[in-house]
Amino acid sequence: MSNTQPARGMRDFLPADIRKREYVIGVIKEVYQKYGFEPLETPSVENLETLMGKYGEEGNQLIFKILKRGEKLDVSAGEKGLSDLALRYDLTVPLARVVANYKDKLPKFFKRYQIQPVWRADRPARGRFREFYQCDVDAIGSKSMIVEAELCAAVSEILQRLGFEDFIINLNHREILRGMLEVCGVQEEKYSDALIALDKRDKIGNEGVLQELENRNVLTKEKTKELFIQFANLTEIVIDKYLDFPEAQLRGFSAEELEVLNTAIFTHLTEFMGENKSGQEALLSLKQILSLVKNTPAEGRVEINPNLARGLSYYTGAIFEINVPDLAGSLGGGGRYDGLIGMFGKEQIPACGFSLGLERILVVMEERGMFDELVKAGKLSIDSADVMIACFDENLVGESLKLAAELREKNLRVLVYPEASQKAKPMKYAEQIKVPFVCLLKQNENSEVQISFKNMQTGEQESVERESLAEKILF
Repeated sequence: MSNTQPARGMRDFLPADIRKREYVIGVIKEVYQKYGFEPLETPSVENLETLMGKYGEEGNQLIFKILKRGEKLDVSAGEKGLSDLALRYDLTVPLARVVANYKDKLPKFFKRYQIQPVWRADRPARGRFREFYQCDVDAIGSKSMIVEAELCAAVSEILQRLGFEDFIINLNHREILRGMLEVCGVQEEKYSDALIALDKRDKIGNEGVLQELENRNVLTKEKTKELFIQFANLTEIVIDKYLDFPEAQLRGFSAEELEVLNTAIFTHLTEFMGENKSGQEALLSLKQILSLVKNTPAEGRVEINPNLARGLSYYTGAIFEINVPDLAGSLGGGGRYDGLIGMFGKEQIPACGFSLGLERILVVMEERGMFDELVKAGKLSIDSADVMIACFDENLVGESLKLAAELREKNLRVLVYPEASQKAKPMKYAEQIKVPFVCLLKQNENSEVQISFKNMQTGEQESVERESLAEKILF
């Protein structure tokens, strides 16, 4: 007997799941379009050389490579003889390829959103799958911090519309990370190793990060602990040193407390960086972003987080990550990648983007009962149809289809029970698919068609005139 389960890390989506997904995607699209972003799609399959070398050492290992076809397969040539294509790993590198390829056809400032699946040969976990959707938004062609502020505003508006009230956008800068590594004595050739290890904190914990830093010979054992304390515990250090609201760490910071905390972190980092020029310039960039997000949906949501690393190697400036208290990973993330597009051509084009993780958003919303609240508020319908039409007599099948067509013209979702049957069978089916109303067609003694209208929630049943049926369903 064949295994009916999907491949590990992949999923089937039943109708109720898809309605929830489509609702969330619809909100994301609507907000992205409000901010002036245009839609883009790219192929699921990319040339392997397009993807390799863009994501860092660990990212390269998670790329799903596609075996060459037929006569092209050459086992003797090693990996190059086995694969030349791969499944898309993210949406950012394909975007960079598109911009490099079509730069003469695109506007100077190109704002795009893209909602498509990506694939990673990762270990499946809660909210982490091998096939999953990313909801990306990117702005190409400007170094202005307005770009970062607008991205933070857009994702904040999306999460608020979905019902999230406790999210925080963690903000850092790659040059702050480099400055901290330099101050702690890490050699430049070890920067990448250090950032890869530090980025795994939510997966392997503090002890795991410390062990990996030692295994990668980033620093001596004592220096490793000093470096880790600055990254992993810096916010706590700042609170102990400058502030007096420990309860806020348990309940979450208010907008006013967050502003005080950000100011204190800037003070500490300014002192810690000392004469490190690039680090000090990066701090000024973050200050500007915080100033620009005021009076946007992101106000009071952005926290400077010096231990945010984001392991992808293409980031060059500000980096972001969205967190909620009951999820170990993030709901999304992104950053500035001014050097990536230049890898596909001669011209260096500035770029910045944010990616929302659809699967993790859905996991948290499901666990918190947020979809139930949306249904109660009338914002989401998980019903298969607005009304079901059934008849007991074969002679009324044509009349059933005619009534269905009339109701569909009024933008109602109508399901016709496919068999003329006794009353019990269609009613049982209506309960199973949770349709809210049922219309039963029957003939009276004068061969006139009568419509019996039943509310499946209350159980009330009454005769309804054909002309008022649509209004009855709608209201």
